[in-house]
Amino acid sequence: MNIPRRGVGFERFSGLYLWAALIIGFSLWQPDFFPTSSTVHSIAGERSISAILALAIIIPLACGAFDLSVGAVANFATINAALLINDGWSWPAAAVMAVLISTAIGAVNGLFVVRLHVSSFITTLGIGSVITALQIVVTDNLQPVAPNQSNESWANFTNHTIFGFQIVFLYLILLAFLLWWVLEHTPVGRYLYAIGSSPDAARLSGVAVNRFTWLSLIASATLAGVGGVMFSSLTGPSLTYGGGLLLPAFAAAFLGSTQIVPGRFNVWGTVMSIFVLATGVKGLQIAYPQAQWLDPAFSGAALVLAVAVAVGRQRSGEERTRKRLSRKGSGPRPDAEASLPGQTEHAVI
Repeated sequence: MNIPRRGVGFERFSGLYLWAALIIGFSLWQPDFFPTSSTVHSIAGERSISAILALAIIIPLACGAFDLSVGAVANFATINAALLINDGWSWPAAAVMAVLISTAIGAVNGLFVVRLHVSSFITTLGIGSVITALQIVVTDNLQPVAPNQSNESWANFTNHTIFGFQIVFLYLILLAFLLWWVLEHTPVGRYLYAIGSSPDAARLSGVAVNRFTWLSLIASATLAGVGGVMFSSLTGPSLTYGGGLLLPAFAAAFLGSTQIVPGRFNVWGTVMSIFVLATGVKGLQIAYPQAQWLDPAFSGAALVLAVAVAVGRQRSGEERTRKRLSRKGSGPRPDAEASLPGQTEHAVI
């Protein structure tokens, strides 16, 4: 497991410096529109759900598993919450039920990955497609009426503002603190990172690898469900938004693995990366308001670049280790295949 580095060097905080450069650059480029409080509040509110999905993704990534179903799970939770409220449920009860359904989906993901030994990549990709099909069946492919148009307390759940920020942004910060504490300061977090580093070594050390992998997929789906419920309150139900949030979430997760604690998936690196990417997209959208392709292009390029940097650092670290062992007379180690941060070969548990 990596030991967190101290200091504010470029290696750990390159994203922070890039963020500052983007803010300065767009402020000079669009001085009448970009450097305003409304832009700050807009970015914070618009990207909070994406950030919650990115946090959901890093839980299984920490132990070397993928969850590609989070976008579909979030979308399904959005629809379920809206349908239940429209059927007469109180919004707290509807929100809880939508999240519980998401938790059940995570349990199904874990069943296939842990018990049936199907790759987490394949499992969650397939389950995501099944959820999308189920959503079409449930809704008849017709978007439900938005309950927040007639339910003020439901709308205020995420749209209420504090110091100009929509409260959904504060929910994000609270969830990030909670997940950071679990990953960095509890045995559960240590077990997840140990599994991600080497599942065989973790198993030999007494860690219940299968159990924690399963729990990570359940937690990921649950958090995605929470994000979906918040989206339903924030903007109303949508049949298609979930897939569009998956790429930015993964881009932030992998870019975040090169920040704060380089070499592993971490909460604050992920949150910072979401808003670095959001700042770049927002600035370009202000300059080119008709360019709808900016968001996916920016996120896709960031994902490829982040993975390239992560793999490059992995190879560089392996090379330094081989040279150090060679100088000590231990002989060179066999070449190891470079892996992504926190990822091992146990995609199939």
